[in-house]
Amino acid sequence: MQIIYWSLVAVMIFGIVGAVVPALPGSSLILIAIIIWGVVQKSFAAISTPLIVTGVVLLLSIGVDFLAGYIGAKKAGASKWGQIGAFVGLIVGFLGLLPALPVGGPLLGMLLGPLLGAIIGEYLYCKNFQTAIKAGIGIVVGTVVGNLIQGLLAIAAVAVFIYTTYPQVFN
Repeated sequence: MQIIYWSLVAVMIFGIVGAVVPALPGSSLILIAIIIWGVVQKSFAAISTPLIVTGVVLLLSIGVDFLAGYIGAKKAGASKWGQIGAFVGLIVGFLGLLPALPVGGPLLGMLLGPLLGAIIGEYLYCKNFQTAIKAGIGIVVGTVVGNLIQGLLAIAAVAVFIYTTYPQVFN
C-alpha cells in the first residue's frame, strides 16, 4: 500500500511541475492521482477533503491562467493582437519551430515563443517597437506570475492530500 501511495505522491509532484510549466498536465494530474487513491482505498470518504480542495484548486488554476495573462497584458497596454501573438508563440516555441536552440529546446522555446509572439503581434497592431516590447514583456510577466500562483495552489492541494491521508497509510 505504501508503494502505491508514494507512487501517487510522485505523480502529484509531477503535477506540481505541470502547474508551473506550460503544456504539461498540472492540477488535473493531481486530481486524477487522488481519485486513483480513493479507488485503491475503496473509500472516497477518506479523500473527500483533498478531493474538494483539489477540485477548487483546479477551478482556481483555470481562472488564474486566464486572469494573470489578461492583467499582465492590460498593465502593459497590450492589445488582443499581442495576446494572440503570445499564444501562437507559445505553441510555435513548444513545438520547436523557433530556430534551433543550442540549449533548452522546447522549454526555452516556451519562454521565448510567447515573448517574441507577443512582440510581433503587438507590432503588427500598433507599428511601434517600444510599445510592442513593453506589451510583450507585460504578457510574459503576467503569465509567469500566473504559473507561479498555479504552482502554489498545486503545492497546497498535495499538502492537504498528504496531511489527510498519511495517517491512513502509516498508522
